[in-house]
Amino acid sequence: MQKSMTGFGKAEVKVANKSIVAEVRSLNSKQLDLAVKLPAAYRAVEAEVRSLISKSLVRGKVDVFVSVENGEGQSAYRVDRELLRGYIDQVKEALAYSDVEVGGDALVQSVLRMPGVVSSGEDAAATEQEAEAVVEAVRQATARLDEFRSQEGEILIADLLRRVDKIEAYRAEITPYEKARTEAVRERILEGITKLGVEVDNNRLEQEMVFYIEKLDITEEKVRLLNHCKYFREVAAEEPQAGRKLGFIAQEMGREINTTGSKANDHDIQKLVVKMKDELEKIKEQVLNIL
Repeated sequence: MQKSMTGFGKAEVKVANKSIVAEVRSLNSKQLDLAVKLPAAYRAVEAEVRSLISKSLVRGKVDVFVSVENGEGQSAYRVDRELLRGYIDQVKEALAYSDVEVGGDALVQSVLRMPGVVSSGEDAAATEQEAEAVVEAVRQATARLDEFRSQEGEILIADLLRRVDKIEAYRAEITPYEKARTEAVRERILEGITKLGVEVDNNRLEQEMVFYIEKLDITEEKVRLLNHCKYFREVAAEEPQAGRKLGFIAQEMGREINTTGSKANDHDIQKLVVKMKDELEKIKEQVLNIL
């Protein structure tokens, strides 16, 4: 089963009076581009989170966000009372020494801004249970993102195969025009020689025309294009994480379509080539989202 590289997953794990919320988002990327944002108290588990993500998601631009909330749904804050009292005593002594008077409210507001007096629950030291809850929340969010990727991957592959079908259909429509094109080329050559009014060796002329018309033959290109389309389906159905490989096959399909266009020498065939190119460009765009 092919997966998309884009997705979103969210999970919540409760521990004690806290709620650990993890969100994992991913977009397409050539490699795994991982950014992890954890509260300061949980930095110790960042390596484990990164390892979990890299094993599960393999490729993509992945952003991980973890937040901690208390039971009321707001960030918990803690006031260090001893530190607050110490700051107030020192500030009062300094003000008295400087013979400066400051009101009580102004003094408290100033001291509350001092480092370490007020800390959020996210900055408080994490227990082992909380650290395990962070990893579990990320694991669940990643699993949900992976499920999202699988669902979107099915939709993408169905669209890609539908476009491959269209390319094959346009390729088949070329056949009726090939014989008419050959006759038209032959007639143009004979008409040009007639206008020149010169005598020619008919046997040699026939040989040259055969050689020229063979150079315009697109049978090989059509056969190779058909094989590429078949291979595209096989890889999409059988190989996991085939995004890059499908992209390479699409490039080969493009070569055959371009060569067909350069050899076409026919208005109707050129129109079909343009239609094939249009479908192929859409395939190339969509393949970039396949894992």
